[in-house]
Amino acid sequence: MYRSFNELPELASRDPNRCLRQIDSLVDRLFCEVQTVGRIFGAEQLDAICQQIGRRSLEQAGAKAAATDMDVAVYLVSRLQPSGGHTAALADTIRHVGAGRSIIVITEVCGHSDPAAIKKFFAQDNRVEVRHVPTGSHLEKLRWSQDFLQRTAPGQVWLFNHHQDTVAIAAVQPGQGYQLHFYHHGDDRICLGATLSYAVHYDLSPIQFHQCRHHLGLTGNRYLPLTTRDLGRVDFAGFRDSKFVTCTAARRNKVEVGYIFDYADMIPQVLLHTGGRHIHIGRLSHAALARIRRELRRLGIADEAFTYIPYVPSVWEALRTNGVDLYLASFPYGAGKTMVEAMGAGIPIVIHRHVLNRMIGGFDQVYDAAPSWQTPTELYRILKSLNQQFLIQQSHLSRAWYERFHQEVILQRIYKDPALAEGIPPLRSDYSENQLLAAMTFANHDRVSALLRRRIYLFLRRLRALWGRRMPRY
Repeated sequence: MYRSFNELPELASRDPNRCLRQIDSLVDRLFCEVQTVGRIFGAEQLDAICQQIGRRSLEQAGAKAAATDMDVAVYLVSRLQPSGGHTAALADTIRHVGAGRSIIVITEVCGHSDPAAIKKFFAQDNRVEVRHVPTGSHLEKLRWSQDFLQRTAPGQVWLFNHHQDTVAIAAVQPGQGYQLHFYHHGDDRICLGATLSYAVHYDLSPIQFHQCRHHLGLTGNRYLPLTTRDLGRVDFAGFRDSKFVTCTAARRNKVEVGYIFDYADMIPQVLLHTGGRHIHIGRLSHAALARIRRELRRLGIADEAFTYIPYVPSVWEALRTNGVDLYLASFPYGAGKTMVEAMGAGIPIVIHRHVLNRMIGGFDQVYDAAPSWQTPTELYRILKSLNQQFLIQQSHLSRAWYERFHQEVILQRIYKDPALAEGIPPLRSDYSENQLLAAMTFANHDRVSALLRRRIYLFLRRLRALWGRRMPRY
């Protein structure tokens, strides 16, 4: 890895396409390493090489900046998926920016987009166009993207790229007439584009804002809160059906990752301590579901105590209709937008304090009085101590935090005036790393089985990306 990294500047001049592919692969590999999570956020050297390749591409094409149309906004994205917060955040941004013409350009460097996602979020808005960068090499995709930007001449360009998308980062260039915005949704790992000095850099969580300002030195970064439509506070009473109902909403990429505490192992224990029901929203693997069911039977807990819902259009509505009393935030990785929905609905939240880093898990994303746990024993103690009065109080605090920091009107004000500095939620004071548990986590990741899982995961990511680049569009 080190040798290839040192060779990148020379390779950028000699073989730009191969250089883009190598940077793509390097970032993808770092993405899959546990040691980088919550610690590496940007890569100034890699961004600079991508920009160098993009600059030479423009020069070779003889392109010149055209008069821009301020009512046109282009959104450069890597791929779209039907679930998760990324596509929903893109849809929210397009809605609030309110350009007369919004064009989503999908590079598909990271894999095929899901047609269902495009239809679900954008098919009903005739002001939104979707363009797929044609199949080809990284360099061919780069040239097509730059030509499209030249011909379209947008007033704004928004980067919604995945972590390793070299094409998107090389395509944009300073002095082209448009204002560049970087939406830093790849918040807890290395992400290309985070250090582009001429972009308006938006961070989506308080800890991410502080890390980018003080760790990356981005003195001009701005806080852009996650938000969602206000569907109204749930008429919360706590223990309403005598059966205590907990809920977690996250896909397998949030909960089925190597960590010292395993979600699938802990949920049966959660049910043992609450005596109620747990609802999981989001796709899990067959193996994780089998482990949960098997442990429930071993503990003598009825299968009906665990409800699995692969997908819902709105987590907020699902919390309401299922009578959820407590939202158990996903771990080891949190889901920020989902927690905003829970707070908007006024659902009490219990959050995990990740043993390695407060960046991981969304610890600073929730209201500051939310109970937190670091070990399973702490979580089970919290669950046993809950009572109706405490939950009702927590419900009010949860909703109040949403109203103060996450209502859509805040986002609307920021988009209308990018120089506006809205209030940034304070960082919580009750976090500390657990050095012993951190060491044990790293030790687990050194096991042969863990190394093999990471290799398989990396292989599948690269296979998906290759498929997206080579296969014809649907």
